[in-house]
Amino acid sequence: MSGVSGKVVAVTGASSGIGEAIARLLAERGAAVVLGARRTDRLDAVVRDIRERGGRAVACATDVTRRADLERLVARAVAEYGRLDVLVSNAGVGRIGPVADLDVDGWSEMIDVNVRGVLHGIAAALPVFRRQGRGHLVTTVSTSGLKIVPTQAVYAGTKNAVRTLLEGLRQESTDGVLRTTSISPGVVRTELLDSTGGAGEQVARMRELAIAPEAVARAVAFAVEQPDDVEIGDITVRPTAQG
Repeated sequence: MSGVSGKVVAVTGASSGIGEAIARLLAERGAAVVLGARRTDRLDAVVRDIRERGGRAVACATDVTRRADLERLVARAVAEYGRLDVLVSNAGVGRIGPVADLDVDGWSEMIDVNVRGVLHGIAAALPVFRRQGRGHLVTTVSTSGLKIVPTQAVYAGTKNAVRTLLEGLRQESTDGVLRTTSISPGVVRTELLDSTGGAGEQVARMRELAIAPEAVARAVAFAVEQPDDVEIGDITVRPTAQG
């Protein structure tokens, strides 16, 4: 099955930013999308707009730190559209600061959302993919894991943990059923920039560099639209001015 049209795609972190852009673009190209996030008011607004534009979309309240929420998201896709072709694990949080700041609460949140959240999605989707005979895991990681810089050590660690996890899963899944894709965005113009806790000057520099989330959405669409026997393993999408 190639192309985007007709596929059923669930997206976490879909109430804004990259997740919203992915859901909108895939719906525009003919996919049925199931949007998951904690902010249900934002989710409902995005779903309503997609439907008004002729797309197919439903919302499902989802906190990725809760395994049951991911199971419900996947079940909603199957109940509404008969199957799930792609799970985009996009929900993530980032905290900027030296390790010496000992932001243990921030570290825990990043581990819970960025790592456990992805594992919860895999646990929910993989049995469905196996029953169907095919499925695709697309996961948002980060260029922070490709170039390690001060103040992003723990954040980069969570993203590289997921990168390693997906590569191991890929090697365990060479029977043609499962595809995995890691998307590594650079600095993107999203609400994440305002919630990092970084110094004002640092955040301001990032904001100047940032690209639109639609650029990442187009990369996701490229991976999703490939025939079932073609796997796009890793894509890096960053501003041309990012070092």
